[in-house]
Amino acid sequence: MTKKTLKKKVMKKKVQAKPAASNFAAPVVDSAREIWLAGLGAFSVAQTESGKMIEQGNKLFEKLVSEGVKLEKKTRNVAETAVGDIKGEVESKVGAVRKQAVDNWDKLENIFEDRVARVLGQLGVPTADDVNKLSARVQTLSSKVTAMSKTAKPAKAAAKKPAAKVAKK
Repeated sequence: MTKKTLKKKVMKKKVQAKPAASNFAAPVVDSAREIWLAGLGAFSVAQTESGKMIEQGNKLFEKLVSEGVKLEKKTRNVAETAVGDIKGEVESKVGAVRKQAVDNWDKLENIFEDRVARVLGQLGVPTADDVNKLSARVQTLSSKVTAMSKTAKPAKAAAKKPAAKVAKK
């Protein structure tokens, strides 16, 4: 066999093998094509559905935001009411404690003043009342002395005039 005839035989075998191979490959190619088309269809459906999903997601998000705003308002109102109540109670208690502290301070001040006055009295130191009474008494006496001296001057002047005449003679 020559090379040419050998080549022809090989070619014939290849040509004959092609129809057998194409019969065998046709279902695989068709199946692969269907898989490809199914993928494209899935992609198209996903695009269409994703638009709807995104729209639904946006609506859901907006609804959640509005519900959150409502809940925040309710919570804020409840918190402000609670804080107001607590503040009122605290201010009331602070007022009562402040009044009690002032009362106690006044009592302590009176006790201290009484004790100091008692000790000063034991030492013979006059109190402010004693000094005020003494001052008023001195003022009264001073005014009486002034009044007496005014009435005594004309009497002394009259008494001195006759004595002066007697002395000249």
